[in-house]
Amino acid sequence: MGWVSGTVVYFLIWWVVLFAVLPIGTQPVAEGDAESGWRGAPQNPRLWRKVVITTLVSTVFWLGAYVLITSDWMSFRSGWLAMPEK
Repeated sequence: MGWVSGTVVYFLIWWVVLFAVLPIGTQPVAEGDAESGWRGAPQNPRLWRKVVITTLVSTVFWLGAYVLITSDWMSFRSGWLAMPEK
């Protein structure tokens, strides 16, 4: 895996994990008022904390994907998953 494809895979994993982490621990505002914003918006979203958690989880998933992609355990070039030769 080159650095460009590795970066793209990391970004895709990070984005999916972000949407999985965003709803964790949020409590919506029961009644909307001018100070807290829209009804249903979280009171304290803690976005920086969620970005850090997302980055750590994404790094672990990316390392697993990197090991899987670079290993010959599941290869499309050789083995039972290989494309048939013409």
